[in-house]
Amino acid sequence: MRIHNVPPSASLSDPGREYRASEPGVPLRCCLRKSLPDEPVWLFRYSPSSGNGPYSEVGPIFTHVECPGSPSLDRLPVELLNNPRILRSYNAAGQIHDGEVVEPGSFDRAIEGLFNDTSIDSVQVRSLSHGCFFFAITRA
Repeated sequence: MRIHNVPPSASLSDPGREYRASEPGVPLRCCLRKSLPDEPVWLFRYSPSSGNGPYSEVGPIFTHVECPGSPSLDRLPVELLNNPRILRSYNAAGQIHDGEVVEPGSFDRAIEGLFNDTSIDSVQVRSLSHGCFFFAITRA
């Protein structure tokens, strides 16, 4: 699998972005971990590329202002998967194929099961409580 994170530069497309000098514990979509105290972050609107047309969504996400590291893009970021998450699968046309709630410890198996269906092109990992986008997954 290939993980798709969101670079801090994506915040520049939202003129309404908010600078936060310290917002500890928020999920960062750039390095795919939780923020630490005193790490400056952007809060901004973001639309993942996997949903198109009526399935295109915009929601709030956080990234570093300047990301100090880069995530591994070939394995799941464990720090962001310690709670149940929603997996939404999309076909190549950007239409939702299916969605399911996945519990910690079951992500690898659930994603493998989704990608066994050749009509699925990508999977979005989202917050269960707020529905916010975390990251996308495609086949390697």
